[in-house]
Amino acid sequence: MTEGRSWRGNWRVRLYERVRERGYDSLTAFAEARPTASLVALAEELGTDDIAGAQVFGVLVDEAERSHRLTRLVRGQFVRELWESLPDGWPAELNDANLFKVAMTLSSWSAYTPETHKERVRQARAVLRATPPPPGWRPLGPDDELLRTLLPDETV
Repeated sequence: MTEGRSWRGNWRVRLYERVRERGYDSLTAFAEARPTASLVALAEELGTDDIAGAQVFGVLVDEAERSHRLTRLVRGQFVRELWESLPDGWPAELNDANLFKVAMTLSSWSAYTPETHKERVRQARAVLRATPPPPGWRPLGPDDELLRTLLPDETV
């Protein structure tokens, strides 16, 4: 627990210094090298005492908005949530326990979705519930074919 230390001082400078120390020029590049790591795991790798998952996500959103890759970030966050909540992939049987895990995965994904993409994620969630992916489906990153079908990049 960081007990508020993560918000002390200029945390963005601290975060970017840690990213550069690890050989990356952006937090996005750092995160994309770890596409299945949770936000907490990313934060802990950058600093167990003074970087928080919420900070990591906020900066990822900022970078994605600047590079016009927000949809990719949203898909990537789904991957992170799925790996955390369903480490064995999409369940073959949707019994009560698995339904709860799927609901938690989809809810967490929605919670980490910027307002601009809430409706698109709501539609993707509905598709996943109506026509579940194959048992064991566990995308390795935001470029997964099924994810790109559910949430395609917007053409500019």
